[in-house]
Amino acid sequence: MTTPAPNGPASYFPAIEKKYGQPVAHWQELIRSSPLTKHMELVAWLKAEHGLGHGHANALAKHTLDEGGK
Repeated sequence: MTTPAPNGPASYFPAIEKKYGQPVAHWQELIRSSPLTKHMELVAWLKAEHGLGHGHANALAKHTLDEGGK
């Protein structure tokens, strides 16, 4: 029996970890510790300050905010 592939933002997580060399938990902690609270502010910040691509930043921000991370 195989584990189903993740859906939604989590489907980006393996690529994020591979490309940026940090676990998703690292990025979520950065998001949680940021004074920013709005989705698109967080996306812009991840892109500008941490060099993430738009899709990866978007997935991390959405997933973290959906978890009640802010």
